[in-house]
Amino acid sequence: MTSSESSSQSSLKIYLRLLSYVRPYIGIFLLSIIGFVMFASTQPMLAGILKYFVDGLSNPEAVLFPHVPYLRDLQLLQAVPLIIVLIAAWQGLGSYLGNYFLARVSLGLVHDLRVELFNKLLVLPNRYFDTHNSGHLISRITFNVTMVTGAATDAIKVVIREGLTVVFLFIYLLWMNWQLTLVMLAILPVIAVMVSSASKKFRKQSKKIQVAMGDVTHVASETIQGYRVVRSFGGERYEEARFAGASADNTKKQLRMTKTGAIYTPMLQLVIYSAMAVLMFLVLYLRGDSTAGDLVAYITAAGLLPKPIRQLSEVSSTVQKGIAGAESIFEQLDVEPEFDTGTIERDRVSGRLEVRNLSFTYPGTERRVLDDISFSVAPGQMVALVGRSGSGKSTLASLLPRFYQHSIGQILLDDVEISDYQLRNLRRHISQVTQSVTLFNDTVANNIAYGDLAGAPRSDIEKAAADAYAKEFIDQLPQGLDTQVGENGVLLSGGQRQRLAIARALLKNAPVLILDEATSALDTESERHIQAALDHAMQGRTTLVIAHRLSTIEKADQILVMDGGRIVERGTHAQLLAQNGYYSRLHALGLDEPAPVGAI
Repeated sequence: MTSSESSSQSSLKIYLRLLSYVRPYIGIFLLSIIGFVMFASTQPMLAGILKYFVDGLSNPEAVLFPHVPYLRDLQLLQAVPLIIVLIAAWQGLGSYLGNYFLARVSLGLVHDLRVELFNKLLVLPNRYFDTHNSGHLISRITFNVTMVTGAATDAIKVVIREGLTVVFLFIYLLWMNWQLTLVMLAILPVIAVMVSSASKKFRKQSKKIQVAMGDVTHVASETIQGYRVVRSFGGERYEEARFAGASADNTKKQLRMTKTGAIYTPMLQLVIYSAMAVLMFLVLYLRGDSTAGDLVAYITAAGLLPKPIRQLSEVSSTVQKGIAGAESIFEQLDVEPEFDTGTIERDRVSGRLEVRNLSFTYPGTERRVLDDISFSVAPGQMVALVGRSGSGKSTLASLLPRFYQHSIGQILLDDVEISDYQLRNLRRHISQVTQSVTLFNDTVANNIAYGDLAGAPRSDIEKAAADAYAKEFIDQLPQGLDTQVGENGVLLSGGQRQRLAIARALLKNAPVLILDEATSALDTESERHIQAALDHAMQGRTTLVIAHRLSTIEKADQILVMDGGRIVERGTHAQLLAQNGYYSRLHALGLDEPAPVGAI
């Protein structure tokens, strides 16, 4: 099989899969097809009525339907104008049914694809987000979906409406003079070759346009999210140039596709009208005993053919754009969701945690980030992980809620391997607060009571806020708990956002609590109050603390000192200081020694 045959089969497979999304709307889709059939049937009617109009010029009193009861007295003088109005009304009704109901199918398809794409994002593994930038993911939901629906609905509209128009006109022309009509069929192979050649170019160019549009979205998204850094470091000129470059690249690729279409359409028209010229010559040369009305009707019907044929040929551009867009969409939809073969569900766990001989390497890399890690934590105990940046602390914290899947060693929660828990159930038992706080453009209350916590009693939300030392600043906000915090909490300070994240974790009341630099954004006074709140929150919970600040970890039941993915020391704060080893050196440096080059 040649590469072109393989490509065409792949395109057909993608297109048929795309059309499967029309299935829920099959009823209204059939209504739209009926409308287009009605519309297309009027084209030969209009050509046919011209025959009677021209013949009526010499004899307006002639009867149109001499053998039909009740209509045998209807003269051309009255019949022709009346039929033209009826044809127009029939065409208008067909156009309405076709366009309106197809638009409903199209908009429904856009909605369904966007929702499916977005829902897929919610279950994709973490590694997918590590290797795909947000701009391209957003571009798929916005730009690519629009192109896809053009292929699934707009292209079908042209194929059905214009295709039926061509069919009806050809039938009419064959009925009037089949010999002349066969002459017109000779150009179809030429048109087919031109359409096939243009289709390949359109699809190739469409893929490049999608990537370019994703780059535009990515640059804009990064700049908007990082606008403070841009302004602080004078990055305006750099971002201007970066965005202008991405936009210019997109414009260049769009123009290239437009150029292909601009060359292709006139060439196709030249072929079609050349055939028309030959046809008109033959009509005049071989007119025989045909009336003037017959000749006018035939020429008119033939003259109506170039427009639908041209539109049918141009539809390949729309289809190829859609197939290119569908390819990227289905690529994302076909990604395996988070690995979850767990079957165990528990309403509550005690929080006993044990890690046995755990090693981990990120997919696609070779260096072990964790190497033979073993430790255990009893319920209610606090364990602190310390070490240089890149020593594997945050990776270990990410493995507990299974953001990444380990394959070497075991992580046991209440003596059950965490991969045996049903994923959602496992994560219900774990609260996590990280240095990078995520808040949503919603109220303070809804940010604390988020997700599974939505619907929590107001009193519980207020208590969680108070325990996280957030109530004082919340009470000073214009609407208190009902104040909108802006995108990612932009209207709040770093410490305030951190306290809301801690309040969210406290409200969850999970038996396992992970604090990954959770107090790093707090000022000294806030940290003192938060520390007291955390001391209270950690009672009865297994707590894993990752921190550089001494005040956060000095009360830990056990401190694990990590370096290069291994545990190099373990003990209490006093024991480790007495050893005068690795921890003691880190302590002297403020637990903040820089990471070596290449650390993860």
